[in-house]
Amino acid sequence: MSKQRTTVGDASIDLLLHLIDEAYDRKAWHGPNLRGALRTVDAAQATWRPHARRHCIAEIAVHCAYWKYAARRRFRGEKRGAFPLAGSNWFKVPPRLSAQEWRGYLALLDEQHRALRAAVESLPVRRLSEVPKGARITNRTLIAGIAAHDVYHAGQIRLLKSLHGG
Repeated sequence: MSKQRTTVGDASIDLLLHLIDEAYDRKAWHGPNLRGALRTVDAAQATWRPHARRHCIAEIAVHCAYWKYAARRRFRGEKRGAFPLAGSNWFKVPPRLSAQEWRGYLALLDEQHRALRAAVESLPVRRLSEVPKGARITNRTLIAGIAAHDVYHAGQIRLLKSLHGG
């Protein structure tokens, strides 16, 4: 975690960093965060679906990685197209993954979280109240929303694990 900031505005950045970290990989009062929910998932469990038209855990993990990328791109004003996988939002994953492929998806999620966190940490406080091009919400709301998005999908993953028997 970064050093504590000294101004009220800087404290807003610290709070956002705290929210995204707690939702992703830091101890949280609400129970498992996204990385915690994924911790014991193996490649077979990652591709299991409760129904043919429902998402599997691997798709949820890649979806979360994509939205960390999309939020970062949006508040930094970057162009689309730099996400490591072709497509957007929901990505189809193979019906079976090797352990190495599953670890690759988890590494992608970690990489996108670290990049998002670094971008938030370097975001000038004055930009928190800006509405980025192509958005309807402020950067502050967008960043806090990514934390809520992680927690929401952590709950889905926990449910899928339970339904799968894990």
